[in-house]
Amino acid sequence: MTAKTVMVMGTSSSAGKSLLTTALCRCFARRGLRVAPFKAQNMSNNAAVCASGAEIGRSQALQAVAAGVPADSDMNPILLKPEGQTRSQVIVNGRPLQTLEANDYFQRRQQLWPHVTAALDRMRERYDVVVIEGAGSPAELNLAELEMVNMSVARYCQSPVLLIGDIERGGVFAQLLGTLWLLPPEDRRLVAGLIVNKFRGDLSLFDSGVEILQQRGGVPVLGVLPWIDALRLPEEDAVALDSPAASESNHAGDRLQIAVVRLPHIANFDDFDPLARTPGVHLRYVRSMEELNDSDVVILPGTKNTLGDLAWLQQSGLAKRIVQLAQRGTQIVGICGGYQMLGRRILNPDGLENGIPHADGLGLLPTETTFHPAKLTRQVQFELVDDSLAPGARGAILSGYEIHCGQTAPRLPWLCRHSNNDVADAQARDGSRSDDGRVWGCYLHGLFHNDAFRTAWLNHLGIGSITDQDLSADEQLHRSLDRLADAFEAHINMDQLMNLVLDSNPTPEPQHVA
Repeated sequence: MTAKTVMVMGTSSSAGKSLLTTALCRCFARRGLRVAPFKAQNMSNNAAVCASGAEIGRSQALQAVAAGVPADSDMNPILLKPEGQTRSQVIVNGRPLQTLEANDYFQRRQQLWPHVTAALDRMRERYDVVVIEGAGSPAELNLAELEMVNMSVARYCQSPVLLIGDIERGGVFAQLLGTLWLLPPEDRRLVAGLIVNKFRGDLSLFDSGVEILQQRGGVPVLGVLPWIDALRLPEEDAVALDSPAASESNHAGDRLQIAVVRLPHIANFDDFDPLARTPGVHLRYVRSMEELNDSDVVILPGTKNTLGDLAWLQQSGLAKRIVQLAQRGTQIVGICGGYQMLGRRILNPDGLENGIPHADGLGLLPTETTFHPAKLTRQVQFELVDDSLAPGARGAILSGYEIHCGQTAPRLPWLCRHSNNDVADAQARDGSRSDDGRVWGCYLHGLFHNDAFRTAWLNHLGIGSITDQDLSADEQLHRSLDRLADAFEAHINMDQLMNLVLDSNPTPEPQHVA
């Protein structure tokens, strides 16, 4: 059976496409349908690693959780990971292809488009409904002949399209009607419904607005969604860190101040979401020396460009300030690329990043990292064999993933790889720490999502008595997903939406390259 499809597009970036795709996945799953997400092309350094070791965008991994299905590379066949202003690493079917400038990437459309359609075809063979997410706006006229993620996908599978407008930023009539009017007739006829997103206040005040949109647009408005506070779901990319909320606390009387350095190429910062949600913790993202003041913990996160971001740290004075804080007793933590920066030296014999052959690190750990061409991406489990960082958690099995090119010889390792299949791999160790435990790091993304480690570490820092039950990261995630779905179903005409999707009879276009 070929799955039904529905496509979520926005009038602009950050209109709410990812969130509403997530909501649809949850709503369909709660109705007993086998549903899965799909986004042909994503651009983000927030990546997730599937069980196969393939990389996909974090938003598609979250949508898979919402749908109750395993994450798969077919959900996001092309992932662009920015390494500079105009340069990105191109991930195809979960594996690195090469790093390309923007102009070179667009010239590869003929090569890449078949990967998009093949992945979508495979998804439709396995599920009842595929919820497809677009990117940016479908009315970016200069890219109409080049794009592989918006109307080109909708035309391929003849999918009904939901067009989302963001009323919070203003001009929602211009957003929605302008987008409709700019689309060519063959694309406009695919737009089956409009949704107004992020409304604050009395929803009845927009009743006349709904009538205007329907009269002038000729497309039904399926609903007006209110602003939903404190959903606490992983963000799609670093744009979210521009929001003041990224540095604001939701907890009264915070006792522990954690500063995450917002590196220019910060990656996978959802690593720290469970810390930000912990009562008594104020976690903020910082970019200046002054913002580091009064921090109890400074975290260097993952990055898509370790050497470039290390140079930025040194040029900005942040590196020197972090070393000073370490000498004064502030706890300094590094995850993945941040872990590499904490060592004495990074060797880059193949010139993988910026052509720089080597660089001095912060020297806070007596380690050395060597970059290799082969990129390691895998889901992993580690046993905590040294609990000096998190007393009482020794023996806990920690789950997460690795995604890096460098290898670091550990010093005072505190993690041992947990494997039932590979004896050699079971002996592999990760993580390094200083003698006093005030400086430490590892390659394990998702470390703080492990309740046993997180609660023991926070208790060791004196945050107070916290139990695993109080802070279950998985439970909080699913509660947020259900809150999102509840709000969606309360304000969207679900009967109309279900009919729109299930009564459609999409027939893929013949294979060709536009």
